Amino acid sequence: MVALLGICGSERKSSLNRALLVAVGQTLPDGATLSIWDSLELPIFNSDHPEPGRVVALKQAIAAADGIVFGVPEYNYSIPGGLKNALDWVSRPLANAPLRGKPIGLVGAASGMSGTIRAQAHLRQILLFSDAQILSQPEVLIPRAHELSTRRASSPTTARAPCWPGSARRWSHSLPGTRHNSLR
Repeated sequence: MVALLGICGSERKSSLNRALLVAVGQTLPDGATLSIWDSLELPIFNSDHPEPGRVVALKQAIAAADGIVFGVPEYNYSIPGGLKNALDWVSRPLANAPLRGKPIGLVGAASGMSGTIRAQAHLRQILLFSDAQILSQPEVLIPRAHELSTRRASSPTTARAPCWPGSARRWSHSLPGTRHNSLR
């Protein structure tokens, strides 16, 4: 059994990126599941304070997952502040950060013409700090997502999302000696 964790960068319950994560979960092969983390509403990162319970729970969920799929919206050419804040919390201390070595997939929908290409590039750069293993293909970038109806929101996704599980399995073969080989 392969357990993936979906983390949506948008807090909107009707977010297209949340719908995108659901669509990815529906394309997974038998024996694979995707659960979606419910909220990134966390206090602003401050290493002077102990980790709040929600941060501890998020770290535990990431650690327990075989891989993470981020649903990445694009705000002002970057990732949302709430997602960056959550990454700041879960990346410390670095030695036992749960994202360290974790297989990561990125998908995204945005209202602009470039989909979430800038936000995904920025997220890739941020995740380098945690030494996460980021799947480079397929890129799931849905432009002008606001023009899609809720019913049609997943149709561009389903054209690319079925490639994601197979790519993840092939990619996991290149990670010898890790527990993530279970993605095969």
